[in-house]
Amino acid sequence: MNPQLVTVIGAGNMGGGMAANLLSQGWAVQVCDIDADKVADMVALGATAIDSPAEAAADSLAFIICVVDAVQTEDVLFDGQGLTRMLQPGHAVMLCPTISPQDVESFASRLAARGVHTLDAPMSGGPARARDGSMSLMLACADEVYAQQAALLQALSVKVFRISQKPGDGARTKLVNNLLAGINLVGAAEALALAGRLGLDLSTTLDVIEQSSGQSWIGSDRLRRAIAGDYAPRAHVTLLEKDTRLAMEAARAAGFDGPLGLRASQVFADAHQAGLAGEDDAALFKHLKHLAGKS
Repeated sequence: MNPQLVTVIGAGNMGGGMAANLLSQGWAVQVCDIDADKVADMVALGATAIDSPAEAAADSLAFIICVVDAVQTEDVLFDGQGLTRMLQPGHAVMLCPTISPQDVESFASRLAARGVHTLDAPMSGGPARARDGSMSLMLACADEVYAQQAALLQALSVKVFRISQKPGDGARTKLVNNLLAGINLVGAAEALALAGRLGLDLSTTLDVIEQSSGQSWIGSDRLRRAIAGDYAPRAHVTLLEKDTRLAMEAARAAGFDGPLGLRASQVFADAHQAGLAGEDDAALFKHLKHLAGKS
């Protein structure tokens, strides 16, 4: 295998950021995406384009899957033009989407039957942090696979958290994290919508929150954009809608019934139904402000 060649399938916000980060460090990167413009952006940075996962170089150190959900992951891996047409024993697949633990376990089992290693490696932090290597990477894989991929993992992120050796545990950790992110964002959006209803200046209110006990990173990040009326999608409403739904499914499977998760998940679903699916999840502020105006 070529220790400096990596294939990235999915060159969107996070996959594109990861590919750009690797390219900036001198890695050779192949990219594949259904969006030709995203591929062109990576090629402009020095990547090599491939038309389908099946065309990935067999000597790639790893194959990073950075698509949206389990359906797309299934297609990338096992479709007629999927990676399994060329994967060989000893290859390593890095699964980065936020998907259910059961899906991760299923993919890992099917790949293991072919002698292919799985790194369960969901990430968090947004595209800017994927690009500069400061995103969080939640990793579950066998120790020997970790050792084999150590240089790549260090290049991808300075915040690699070893969760366990069991694929599926990375996904569980990501769902816990994203449930809290969703709860925090709903709470921040609600609080700022209330501030507006009370006649307060929104920017000043957020200044106070950011230096006080109500601060959250996602609240500050999203609501600064919302105050500016910037809802251009960095992370669509549908992403945390999906993630909080998966977290609730995991909670039910574990027999856990908390007071906030289900309500937060429903707010994302409601925002989707209100026509905000394609907007940045900062649009939760717009959604809750609209609801408050009806009361």
